[in-house]
Amino acid sequence: MISEGMLYNMDCIEGMKKHIASNSVDLIITDPPYGISGDKLDKHYNRDESFVVEGYVEIPRSEYKEFSIKWISEAERILRPGGSLFIVSGYTNLHHILNALHSTDLTEINHIIWKYNFGVYTKKKFISSHYHILFWQKPGGKATFNTFSRYGDSEKDGRSSMNYKDREDVFVINREYKPGEIKNKNELPYNLLIKLMQYCSNPGDVVCDMFLGGFSTAIVAKGLNRVPIGFEISKTAFGMGMSRFKNVNKGFLLDDLKQPEKNRNLNTGKPWTEDDRKIMTSLFEGLIDRTKGEIIRSIGESMGRGKWSISREIEKSGLWDAKRKKDEMRRSMNEESGAKAGTVHKKRGRPQKKTSGSEDQQKVSLKDFV
Repeated sequence: MISEGMLYNMDCIEGMKKHIASNSVDLIITDPPYGISGDKLDKHYNRDESFVVEGYVEIPRSEYKEFSIKWISEAERILRPGGSLFIVSGYTNLHHILNALHSTDLTEINHIIWKYNFGVYTKKKFISSHYHILFWQKPGGKATFNTFSRYGDSEKDGRSSMNYKDREDVFVINREYKPGEIKNKNELPYNLLIKLMQYCSNPGDVVCDMFLGGFSTAIVAKGLNRVPIGFEISKTAFGMGMSRFKNVNKGFLLDDLKQPEKNRNLNTGKPWTEDDRKIMTSLFEGLIDRTKGEIIRSIGESMGRGKWSISREIEKSGLWDAKRKKDEMRRSMNEESGAKAGTVHKKRGRPQKKTSGSEDQQKVSLKDFV
């Protein structure tokens, strides 16, 4: 049983072997050293390093391949079946991390791009302003993905689904700007960590970070009532991080979390029955004179299903063809009626009222076309 606050000042590979049992961790979020002379990041990002904690431990490029294989192998061991792993990486040594992942039995779920607000300044090439987030899972158990943990199925930003936009695999999240504050070399923003934990963990779950750095992952885990565990090899960074970790209260982030609206499409994902199709057809008959968009929206609201599901079933049932045929007959009748009215007008020399169709047209039923 993992208890709160299992945070260690030691090498993560040895630490995992010594302190973490197999199949015991629900979620891993980690940001390993990038192998790009991280002790000189101020030159890459053109920033003042006077408030950055010293003691950053970099991995030489010549050792990065073997290093990645070792720690990712341990990550696979400690993850529970169904557990999730997120690795944040730049592009320089991304191939080593991917190769190490592919050498395991873990399964790739998403390759996420995190776009941030300021990148590496360059003059003779495009500016790098993104990181890769590799989302993998351990097979053999029930995975956690809380689809509606942040936005309900019907929340909109204009005409766009907020749930859909939030789950796109390109994240646009600003890095946190902390002028004058003591900080670690390269900290992940709280908003990114909150998002990953909301979707892929639940309160009480164990969240591990092999490279704690500024302890952001551990702090957010504590703030969301998850159980943090992790390692930091630098004594200086560990001391600063533990001080920050101890100064926050368990659950401190919960009050400020946005609560998703109640879902409306309560039958999303459920198999269609014959009774469902009869209900849909009945609703369709009463809406046949409306536009396709209005029909789909109205039936979806009545049946608690999404627009794609409704549209697909209407298509399979042949109802769109029936609507098209009825619309064509209506147009034909209107044209015929208009032509007759024009003829009468010429013969009698007086204006006639326009009609929307004969009595026969009004009696046309959907059943005549299905």
